[in-house]
Amino acid sequence: MSNPCDSKIQKLLPIEDATNLIRRQLHPTSGSERLPLSIALGRTLKDPVFARYNYPFDNVSSMDGYALNTQNIDTSQPFQLKNCGTSWAGKPYPKKLSSGQCVRIFTGAVLPQNTDSVIIQELVSVQNDIITFPENLVLKDNIRYSGEDYKKGDLLLPAHKKLTAVDLGFIASTGIYDVLVFRQITIGFLSTGDELTPIGQPLSSGKIFDSNRHTLMGLLNDPCYNCSDLGQHTDHYETLKKTLQDASHQYDVVITTGGASVGEADYIKDIMDEIGQIDFWKIAMKPGKPLAFGHINASLFFGLPGNPVSVIATFQQIVEPALKQLSGSAPTTRLQLQAKCLTPLKKTPGRKDFQRGILKQNSQGELTVISAGQQGSHILSSMSGANCYIVLDQQCSSLPAGQWVTVEPFSCFIFE
Repeated sequence: MSNPCDSKIQKLLPIEDATNLIRRQLHPTSGSERLPLSIALGRTLKDPVFARYNYPFDNVSSMDGYALNTQNIDTSQPFQLKNCGTSWAGKPYPKKLSSGQCVRIFTGAVLPQNTDSVIIQELVSVQNDIITFPENLVLKDNIRYSGEDYKKGDLLLPAHKKLTAVDLGFIASTGIYDVLVFRQITIGFLSTGDELTPIGQPLSSGKIFDSNRHTLMGLLNDPCYNCSDLGQHTDHYETLKKTLQDASHQYDVVITTGGASVGEADYIKDIMDEIGQIDFWKIAMKPGKPLAFGHINASLFFGLPGNPVSVIATFQQIVEPALKQLSGSAPTTRLQLQAKCLTPLKKTPGRKDFQRGILKQNSQGELTVISAGQQGSHILSSMSGANCYIVLDQQCSSLPAGQWVTVEPFSCFIFE
């Protein structure tokens, strides 16, 4: 028996093909700028970072205690040494120790010349300047050796690394003040639809508040992006065409929400056919089938659907990876896990489904997931309450409770 969905499936581009098509076309921006570490958080390295010094620079103590040379000492028996001074962090003891001597040392202080061990203060007894050490000590311990973390010339961070707070400290530890990063990519975004009402104004029958633009503001909150809110636009062909033409001369990327479907007032595809190029339109994804990708002049164009959950899902699955690639970041893929689904799931074959779920770990350490609620592409409440997607393959049908499913936690990535 033939599947009545087959003809529809063939017209929709699988999401994997869509992402691969975009990836093949994109190259990181060629521009760069040098930034001090104080404002480089979240930016992407253009060049690798190499160590300027050994770290630690010297052999230093990792504990408060006493530094000594054990070479000519029988440590199988208790022994005594004379304390001849102190090595402070930032103020090393300047002399070479003689036989029978030790030095008081503090955490982070440089080991005096010809010392090989640090014995923690809790193990010794002190009487004036005579220090008594117990037998059977662990020798050559409590020392951080020069170059133990990294040596001069070592690669610290590769190019295309998006800088974290830890990275900034890592770079600073070798004395580097500033870094070369990819320039910010410029992004203009807007919403379309006669039905939209700006927030803060009264709502009338047949209208909805413009939530998509505010969602995009949050999704585009990244130091690698320089974003401009191009506002809310009615479904007027010529006005929308001029807006997109003007934006294509100012921004690397233009993103719209709404108007990408097949209604009589959905003008995005027709406008793109006139002033740009559509590489694909409609993908086998739910929510988010009416997604357009193409170019207007030198600007990338993403025409997202109008339903709010579709905006979020298509941005996360399609747009965000493209923006990261364009801004120079190394490729990443979202972390996927297996979890037992405790609720039945409804699905019709034909599109890859990203259902909103709530992922938990039970007392036995087993991952479980439940549906976050209604899955309509206009239902923001279940999106707000979810912490993962339940990812169901394109040909998958409805599932009873108790099945193992693939889940994709929000905001979790692994490097490819």
